[in-house]
Amino acid sequence: MKILVTGGSGFIGSNFISRSLQKSDKIKIINLDALLTGSNHKNLPKMDSKRYNFVKGNICNKTLVSKLIKKVDCVVNFAAESHVDRSIVNSKNFVNSNILGVHTILEELRNNKNVKMIQISTDEVFGDIDKGSFYENDVLNPSNPYSATKAAAEMLVKSYVRTYDLDVTITRCVNNYGPRQFPEKLIPKIILSSLQGLPIPIHGDGKSRRQWIHVFDHCDAIFKIMKKSKKSSPIYNIPGNFESSNLDLVKKILKIMDKSDDLIKFVSDRPGQDKRYAIKSRKIKKELNFEPKIKFNDGIFSTINWYLENKYLDKYLLDSQKMVDTVSQKGIIL
Repeated sequence: MKILVTGGSGFIGSNFISRSLQKSDKIKIINLDALLTGSNHKNLPKMDSKRYNFVKGNICNKTLVSKLIKKVDCVVNFAAESHVDRSIVNSKNFVNSNILGVHTILEELRNNKNVKMIQISTDEVFGDIDKGSFYENDVLNPSNPYSATKAAAEMLVKSYVRTYDLDVTITRCVNNYGPRQFPEKLIPKIILSSLQGLPIPIHGDGKSRRQWIHVFDHCDAIFKIMKKSKKSSPIYNIPGNFESSNLDLVKKILKIMDKSDDLIKFVSDRPGQDKRYAIKSRKIKKELNFEPKIKFNDGIFSTINWYLENKYLDKYLLDSQKMVDTVSQKGIIL
């Protein structure tokens, strides 16, 4: 199988590429990445050039996307602007990547109907829910510009599947954690800030709740979906196996790292803050026999150790932290 992975130098994409190449020696991957915010070429060091090829470029580039799609059997689209707070500051890049970029890919698939696609979406398209969980067919109700662009991409995908008979599957996953994550996201921000003795900002009272899944489990779910036969179920939720309030999560990590809760700093709540995300799926277990395997306690220990051990990323991580702090000072606390 030949796969075009878009956004493959980012957090989830780079883990997917590494695990896919490990799982099968019959897979070849082209990684198309513009190396914008959140991507880093160091996420994929020493790759086998016989089965892996990196192309720097943007998914909005119609000519380039057309050229690459003709070479593959499947497109897995991780390419996206993905941080809620930055979308609140300026949503233009989110519209370009998350909507227009997906449109570019779909247009090329019209001329290459033998190529399947997996569109990586998010549980945030549903908005929040006080009790219970959302299933695949529940109504989308996004709360912020980021999740709105991801929901819009889903609508485009569904329309192209029906109108042009394309083979596209949408996946919606909960919050990911694990190695290689960009430090604007909560867990690496906690780890890196605590190592430097910096304050860790918590929105509002910290009671907002999120589900979590280790990135390896998420990647394994995508791999199973990718290998499934043509015209599979059009949408899969990918639930996590750990739920926590943001405040309890921060305290848990600080305790593991033997750091004081005094580092916690409560700040104004984020505009339009979702109080709780929660999804479930009967389909992914029944059809693919998938459940997350990595327990959170094991996963968070290995994640902390990864940041401690990967010294070659020190400068990148520190520079990224400075960038994130600069954005925070402009009015949005990440």
